[in-house]
Amino acid sequence: MHPNPLFRERDHARLEALVRDVGFGMVFLTTPKGPRVAHVPVLSDGAGDIRFHLAHSNSLTSHLDGARAVITVNGPDGYVSPRWYDNRDTVPTWDYAAVEIEGKVRALSDQELERLLHDVIETFEARLDGEPWLASESSEKVWSGLFRGITGFSMSVEEWRPTFKLSQKKSAPERERIAAGLDASGKAELARWMREAQP
Repeated sequence: MHPNPLFRERDHARLEALVRDVGFGMVFLTTPKGPRVAHVPVLSDGAGDIRFHLAHSNSLTSHLDGARAVITVNGPDGYVSPRWYDNRDTVPTWDYAAVEIEGKVRALSDQELERLLHDVIETFEARLDGEPWLASESSEKVWSGLFRGITGFSMSVEEWRPTFKLSQKKSAPERERIAAGLDASGKAELARWMREAQP
């Protein structure tokens, strides 16, 4: 988390929206073999729990149940050039939106894992155009093979540590030039976030 309090997002609904809209994060944990990270789809229930699953063979799987871990979810990011500032006698920076989420993790029961898998499929299929793929299209052999190879987890969130670093220290005209520059460089999502942020 960035140390500048200006970049703290205090609107919890925006943090939940980031997790929901991105839907993908990184789980961090220190294991007996050192720090490890896993990249996973994540679902927040909006009430304090975040669910995810890992392959049994993942180096984190056997260490997560009962552990305190951190999940990070990254939103848009991009390079900010001094060419967009009033004073070019400075240095470049990087703007971004991200949240670190810390809490205790527990393993899901088989029934909870089954629900998680269906929720993941329904959530992300709904974001695609056309007729959705249904879990029922998997044969019992394929589905049970997948199911036997993974473990589901739920984190009970104890702390949200957001950083929404969106050039809040700059003047309104500079912020608009930065947003326009980001638009032109293919970073339209970051530009949108910048325009929506309260400086």
